[in-house]
Amino acid sequence: MSQTAAAKPAGAGPFSGFERMVAWRYLRSRRKETVISVIASISFLGIMLGVATLIVVMAVMNGFRAELLSRILGINGHLIVTPVDMPLEDYAELATRINGVPGVKYAIPLVEGQVLAQGNVGSGGGALVRGIRGEDLGKITLVANNIKQGSIVGFDTAGGVAIGRRMAENLGLVLGDTITLISPDGDVSPLGTTPRLKGYPVTAIFEVGMSEYDTSIVYMPFSEAQMYFNSEGKAQSLEVYLDNPDNVEAIKPKVEEAAQRQIYLTDWRQRNQTFFSALQVERNVMFMILTLIVLVAALNIISGLVMLVKDKGHDIAILRTMGATRGAVLRIFLMTGAAIGVVGTIAGVLLGVLICLNVERIREFFSWLSGTVLFNPELYFLSQLPAKMDAGETFSVIAMALVLSFIATLFPAWRAARLDPVEALRYE
Repeated sequence: MSQTAAAKPAGAGPFSGFERMVAWRYLRSRRKETVISVIASISFLGIMLGVATLIVVMAVMNGFRAELLSRILGINGHLIVTPVDMPLEDYAELATRINGVPGVKYAIPLVEGQVLAQGNVGSGGGALVRGIRGEDLGKITLVANNIKQGSIVGFDTAGGVAIGRRMAENLGLVLGDTITLISPDGDVSPLGTTPRLKGYPVTAIFEVGMSEYDTSIVYMPFSEAQMYFNSEGKAQSLEVYLDNPDNVEAIKPKVEEAAQRQIYLTDWRQRNQTFFSALQVERNVMFMILTLIVLVAALNIISGLVMLVKDKGHDIAILRTMGATRGAVLRIFLMTGAAIGVVGTIAGVLLGVLICLNVERIREFFSWLSGTVLFNPELYFLSQLPAKMDAGETFSVIAMALVLSFIATLFPAWRAARLDPVEALRYE
């Protein structure tokens, strides 16, 4: 074979078919290279599981945040208007003025109070009574569209209350049963204030999918709540719902102007700041911790390639003497290590997407398998395990895995390219 013919494979250009062929041969498992093959397999599995875990955890945390946000903002107003100088006796006129502000969906007068709720079973538990007009309750679609039993039609005149499904289960109540509400702010007598105790028929049972609300909220007709909490002729607050909750800062001054009186405004971000800040911190910490899985897999790539370079020292020397440049050797080992990272990342993305699409079925299966309730709604607020994949976040995970895999191949590939063929063949 002539010298020109021997040098031809190396002169075929960067990332040529020759270089890809050699890289592929180094990836294939052989009996004498079992240890290297095992390390490569572990690296592949590590990257695949790391990427899949990152995608699933981020999707589930995004789902938790989105679901909690939609339910919290679906039940509670985006702006809370409370009086400063005098009671809200002009609540109807005030609500009408605020309804006219651009960006405001509707304003709802409320009378609220904490009570002890008792039913047919158990010792009862705390509840939040929200006195609301029937027409306004129909505007809260998260409740109005999730009535499981009964109806809120004629809510103002029915004389009953609407409760959550979990509260009904905990108190042993069904539609038509009587729920007893006990308030510490009752009638004032010469002997002091006596608790107010009154029973109301259950006319509707709702389920919004957030256990905290399904367990604790009681909707009562507005006029009845005024009498029950000694607030005749006035409201305690107005809850303002916006077309876009993120525009709350821009709409605040307009609401204050429309009020035409002194008011104190609280927005949903202030009321839930601690909760959502904790979620964000937890999400960031989980991302950093799970990135370590991919980093460990990348370190496995380094160890596997270093062993491969030592094992293939003779082959590298032969390639160099045949005319292969240092760049060609560098690219061969770059492709060998990058192939593990790229294929592992692709497999991890596919596995992560598959799990995200079936996360609730997987939860139900493991709950059945273990005989326990995984992600108990009483602890995690939501009745189902949500998963919401974010395209930008997923691409960030993919980019991070590919970059780490590529960086991991640089040192072993550089060592291979620096190998002196004379030293490698001296004792052959």
